[in-house]
Amino acid sequence: MMSEAASSTYKVRFDENNQEFSIIGSMRPQYVEELDSCIRLMETSIAKVKGTVYVNVKRLVRLNNLAFHVLANLLVKACAERPDLKISVITSSVVGWSTRKFSALREISPNIVIEQYDSAFYPGQTFLEEGGFIPVLRTQTKMTWQHEKAILPQHGMREGLTIADICCGIGDFAVLLHKEFQPARLVALDHSKSSLAYARKVAADFGIQGIEYIYGDASEMLLDEGQFDFVTCRHSLQVFDRPELILRELYRICKPGGRVYITNEKNSHCLGEPRAESIQWTYNEVAKLWAHFNMDIELGPKSRRYMTEAGFEDIRIESFMVTNLDGDPQNFADIIQSWEDVYAGQMSVQRGDSAEFNEKFRRGFQDHIFAALHPKGYAGWPVWVASGRKPQ
Repeated sequence: MMSEAASSTYKVRFDENNQEFSIIGSMRPQYVEELDSCIRLMETSIAKVKGTVYVNVKRLVRLNNLAFHVLANLLVKACAERPDLKISVITSSVVGWSTRKFSALREISPNIVIEQYDSAFYPGQTFLEEGGFIPVLRTQTKMTWQHEKAILPQHGMREGLTIADICCGIGDFAVLLHKEFQPARLVALDHSKSSLAYARKVAADFGIQGIEYIYGDASEMLLDEGQFDFVTCRHSLQVFDRPELILRELYRICKPGGRVYITNEKNSHCLGEPRAESIQWTYNEVAKLWAHFNMDIELGPKSRRYMTEAGFEDIRIESFMVTNLDGDPQNFADIIQSWEDVYAGQMSVQRGDSAEFNEKFRRGFQDHIFAALHPKGYAGWPVWVASGRKPQ
């Protein structure tokens, strides 16, 4: 059951099922009376819960001192009257002041805890954010771009659109979009500060101006709804443990009639000749390894289902194969080597795999490289593209 109240600048909502009280928007009253509906809803909500109540301020962008003191007094009073009650305040690393401001409450009441919502939400993400992965990400984009450059117009991309590239990573795809399609506006968002710093450097190095790089959480974006003609999110839903949350946000920020474009993989369909059997075994194991860390590297063909359930219409889906024949075979081999380094390195070790398993696991990657560099060999990496239109 959901209870809601709203003013012109913020909304408050209580989700009884999750025992979560959320405040969204900008809360800057001049008088306490302006907070009456919020106060009533918080008091009645807290009265209903047992155990822990979650106060979610992840998307509370602004909060003046008057509003903070009103909220703080309510929470402290509730703890004093209900010693059995725990209050977990969920802040955001994106809204820098919120954790610092609400942390003061911990010193007043030990029953109040502050939980910063950050990359811990994405259990496997850290494997892919290491600086050493940047060269391979750039090589991957270079190899997929020659396919996507032709595919994107078939999914509605054209010049002059307002575009958001969510989970932009190191920003090279946004730069290519800017060069090729000359958007009216291009926003690139990621929750990795180091990736954004690299992205800004890449844009500066190429003399690209006009890309707005934003630090933010893709599952709780601070971007207004319905403002982009075209929203892209590449190779990212497969990394998150709850991809439907990301897709819901992509839908929200897209204009009615606009399109959301996603790409994902199905790694078990990677192939190579010669030594096909060894290669196939290893990529089947890659899928299991990702699943262990709550990521789904098999998500690609599932894109249509996810987009349908999110409410999109006119869904278009297709796949393309990146191969060793797409230019220099060494580029393909470099990508596979980086996969081996991460998957058979950090991830396999952290899962606790045996030395015997790891040796066999690595052999498949090396055989894939062998196939890519063999004069008569063929090696492939499939990628699924899907887009859907937001209803008018």
